[in-house]
Order: sequence, then structure tokens, then C-alpha cells
Amino acid sequence: MKALIIGIVLSLFAVFAAIPSPGLGWWKELLYVLRGLVPVIALFIGIIAVFVGITDLKDVRQAKKDAEAEAASKKD
Repeated sequence: MKALIIGIVLSLFAVFAAIPSPGLGWWKELLYVLRGLVPVIALFIGIIAVFVGITDLKDVRQAKKDAEAEAASKKD
């Protein structure tokens, strides 16, 4: 329950800080930060995608080896 209340309060603060008139008017600064974070986030997502792809290839290769070993053991 405490986490829900903190989440709501922080979300309301974020909206209040971003709106220009009655709020803090941080909209321009927020856009500035977001423009700087987009390439960094894209880089991290790309790195994670590469690791997931490598792991997937290893899993496929291992499954193929396991299937071949199982087929060989059934023949014997």
C-alpha cells in the first residue's frame, strides 16, 4: 500500500513539474534530458538484443546436439 501511495505522489509531482503554467515549468528541461537519453537507451536495448540473440543461437545449437545424441542413442 505504501508503494502505491508513493507511486501516485511521484507521478503527480512529475506531471506538476512538467506543466508550464501553474507548475514548475520544467517542460523544456525535460525534453532536453529525454533527447539526451534516447541514444543511451537505444544503445542499451541494442546491447541486450545482441546478448539475447547470441543466447538464442546457443540454445538452438544445443537443442540440435541433444536431438542428435538422442537419435543416436535410440539407434543403439
